[in-house]
Amino acid sequence: MMTISAIQTKINEAIRLLKYPEKPAELYYPIVYILEDGGKRLRPTLLLLAYNLYSDDIEKALKPSIGLEVFHNFTLLHDDIMDKADTRRNRPTVHKKWNENVAILSGDAMMIHSFQYFYNLPDDVFKPALELFTKTALEVCEGQQFDMNFETQENVSIKDYMEMIRLKTAVLIAASLKLGGIIAHAPEKDLDLLYKAGISLGLAFQLQDDYLDVYGDTSVFGKNIGGDIEANKKTFLMLTAFEKANSQQLNQLKFYFNAEMSRQQKVESITSIYNQIGVPFITQQKVQELTNEALNLINQLTVKEKTSELKLLITSLIARNK
Repeated sequence: MMTISAIQTKINEAIRLLKYPEKPAELYYPIVYILEDGGKRLRPTLLLLAYNLYSDDIEKALKPSIGLEVFHNFTLLHDDIMDKADTRRNRPTVHKKWNENVAILSGDAMMIHSFQYFYNLPDDVFKPALELFTKTALEVCEGQQFDMNFETQENVSIKDYMEMIRLKTAVLIAASLKLGGIIAHAPEKDLDLLYKAGISLGLAFQLQDDYLDVYGDTSVFGKNIGGDIEANKKTFLMLTAFEKANSQQLNQLKFYFNAEMSRQQKVESITSIYNQIGVPFITQQKVQELTNEALNLINQLTVKEKTSELKLLITSLIARNK
């Protein structure tokens, strides 16, 4: 079994060696720019960890894992345009460094390229792998649309939000694990367990991201803290606060979310109310619950004795600060 570190080294080396045409530079250099910027490489790592549970030769699954990373970064590139984000991972976003048209077209090219990394799969796994990837790619778009709908939708429940992040975030993480199993010819029962574990992990991952947007360290997190509050974004924290607030706190929340004031004052005021309500604790409790679900599902795999690295990665995600 390979370690997380060894797998991530392989992924980073494979990404470093990716070759793109020199022209038009405006199309391809932004792709290099966003991919060379690192990131967690979570999705390809999950694919290769899952594959390695059933097969030792991870080279056979390396290209599809890179396809997932390219696709994921395409979604980030387009998300940044829609969110009007200026920075990602402490660097200018592609649309800020170039412009929106360049970012849109480079993102489109990344999405197309991501499918090409599946071409060399053996015939017996090519179709199920591509079917899952295609289904997942469309679901991610559905999740993004729901997220945008929430911006103007008055009544959004926590249940609505959890379904949105299931589509926008969790299904790609779930597909990463299941794709690793598919390519390695894992038993059907295990494929189902891997996917369900990925959904729980993906939900936990996004809730932790919501938490860090308010309570993280800017220098570590790579994004401005309080961005979701500033944008009145409906997150798990915001929806929990509105659900749990007493009448006085509810009036204060409505006032601060709609008042004209400095960014710092708005973020500090709303964070203070979150703290009074216990939103940080509730969020972390939910993250832990979902993480435990993922671990319990992994423990039901036929190869559970080989899952130590996968479980290590899962548990590390709830302790992350970026």
